[in-house]
Amino acid sequence: MSTESAVRSAFDPKNMKFRNLGPSGLKVSVFSLGGWLTYGGTVKGNPVKECLQLAWDHGINFFDTAEVYANGQSEIEMGRALKELDWPRDEYVLSTKIFFGTGRKEPNTRGLSKKHIIEGLKSSLQRLEQPYVDIVFAHRHDAATPMKEIVEGFTQAIRDLNLAYYWGTSEWSAAQIIEATEIAEKYNLIAPIADQCQYNAFHRERFEVEYRPLYEKYGYGTTIWSPLASGLLTGKYNSGIPDDSRFKTNAAFFSDTVKSLQTPEGKAKIEKVKKLTAIAEKLGTTTSALALAWAASNPNVSTVILGASKPSQITENVKALELLEKLTPEVLREVEDALETRPKEAPAYGRARE
Repeated sequence: MSTESAVRSAFDPKNMKFRNLGPSGLKVSVFSLGGWLTYGGTVKGNPVKECLQLAWDHGINFFDTAEVYANGQSEIEMGRALKELDWPRDEYVLSTKIFFGTGRKEPNTRGLSKKHIIEGLKSSLQRLEQPYVDIVFAHRHDAATPMKEIVEGFTQAIRDLNLAYYWGTSEWSAAQIIEATEIAEKYNLIAPIADQCQYNAFHRERFEVEYRPLYEKYGYGTTIWSPLASGLLTGKYNSGIPDDSRFKTNAAFFSDTVKSLQTPEGKAKIEKVKKLTAIAEKLGTTTSALALAWAASNPNVSTVILGASKPSQITENVKALELLEKLTPEVLREVEDALETRPKEAPAYGRARE
């Protein structure tokens, strides 16, 4: 009898933690890797594969991209890397996003019409060299398309064409997500399971206040982006803007952000990051790791999407995993006191549940 395993496996979870993506049975690593502003743009070729491999080596099983990232080049670069790495397809989770298109002028090559949901996703899969993605996100809400058509489009992609297993939203309002879910329930269509939204210590209102009913009513998931506030929460800007920083390598995109740091509000943010750095030093860790662990400590976060232009950034960022257990209520209170960014709760008029 052959001693070789009948099932090929390449994944070792190490000490990674996994969470369900919203109400689904799909498990995603609490830290994941995305291609925004890096792969296909400032990073191409072998470095992309090296970053994916190192993330995998740390137990990351979820990888995210979008049709609009580098106008399709991100999907091409990540797809090429995945093909060369040749991991078993059932051992990793892959997502892309549809809405913005890839820079073409024809009006049906963007938005969320049924035509673009299906054809845009097919084009994404060609660039990724994949038969399907696990999750396809509606990258924004489309005010020009009826909600029923949007839900029908994603249902067709999943149920009829097997182009994806799940769909989600990205930066939709809670009201829009509820509308889509109710339409799915009414017409026996497939409802979204998660939103890809911005969440970090400086950007909390939507995630913590507006979306709260979604967590309570649907168990809605989140794949959060910009957990380091585009690098501000790394502490690297405490004394200026380094030449190798995202604010320099993507200067045009972040020009307004850089200008805002010169305002009184921007300078106040830097002072808060300095306080966060002091807390991190007491814990024997980095500002980045503390900010990432803070975000991941929220139970409504399904996964924190990391960005990395070089493998060393992944090695540094996954250290946040070890810090999660050190975030006691006392430490979290100290962080809150330093940041002073907790959003106001929605008024309950004396009727909040105990």
